[in-house]
Amino acid sequence: MPELPEVETVRRGLQPAMEGARFTHVEARRPDLRFPLPKDFVKRLEGQTVTGLGRRAKYLMADLSSGEVLIMHLGMSGSFHVSFDNEHPAKAPDPAPPLRGGRGAQASRREENSETLIGDFHYARGKLGGHDHVVFRMSSGATVTFNDPRRFGFMKLVERRKLDAEPMIASLGPEPLGNAFDAAALAAACNGKKTSIKAALLDQQIVAGLGNIYVCEALFRAGISPKRMASAVATRKGEPNERTEKLVAAIRDVLQDAIRQGGSSLRDHRRTDGELGYFQHHFRVYDREGEPCPGRCGGTIKRIVQSGRSTFYCPKCQK
Repeated sequence: MPELPEVETVRRGLQPAMEGARFTHVEARRPDLRFPLPKDFVKRLEGQTVTGLGRRAKYLMADLSSGEVLIMHLGMSGSFHVSFDNEHPAKAPDPAPPLRGGRGAQASRREENSETLIGDFHYARGKLGGHDHVVFRMSSGATVTFNDPRRFGFMKLVERRKLDAEPMIASLGPEPLGNAFDAAALAAACNGKKTSIKAALLDQQIVAGLGNIYVCEALFRAGISPKRMASAVATRKGEPNERTEKLVAAIRDVLQDAIRQGGSSLRDHRRTDGELGYFQHHFRVYDREGEPCPGRCGGTIKRIVQSGRSTFYCPKCQK
């Protein structure tokens, strides 16, 4: 399932096509994804303008001129494709700095068919058209298509004034790249918790948007063993300690690095052209079992299972 960097990359790619544009035509090619589409889905979208395109944790959120918010989730295999008609030049966000052996990761463009590939999160067009379930035609000249072979993604319409009470949003913790997430907040949330620090960071009520990959990477950068108790990042009074400061900095750094690289391409997110993001080439521990520790401590990356999930770490330098 995509984590925060993948969803943020998609948001940045969709922004030029959708933000400030009006839904001129909406096609719902099936009545459901993971859940049934909202009642009168097409009618409630057509004619509305996207006044802002944001993200909360792993959810894309389009504010509409009607006062509703379109919440979109990629699920395990969802992707968006954007193409522009001949009367409108293809728009794309500023590309990321070029990467060795690859293209810019935030967005790429195929001039021959004016198709913008959002952050390389795409299936080859024409090969999986049967999985194009929702199509948005925008006044910007863009056609935005949601493709989801496994149908674990979903779309939901919620009134903006009721958004904070929406169950999937209400329980979310602070954004790890936002001002509300700092050492004090993390220490308070972990104080007295009798679970591992790995499990605590995967808890969306403690911090929103993190998943298995980036928790493993952040713990390595912070030099903290994933087996440590969550309470180890707080004093007995629930205040931050040295570990807390290092961990918050590591979480921010690894997420920012991943966003710059366009996210990670693994398993269900590998597209038919073999590309997605490039951060998987910069993993230090994730999926590197048996390899030498990149920290040059002389250790070897080990894999253990925690709560049914693989954890990768260096036993020698993560204490």
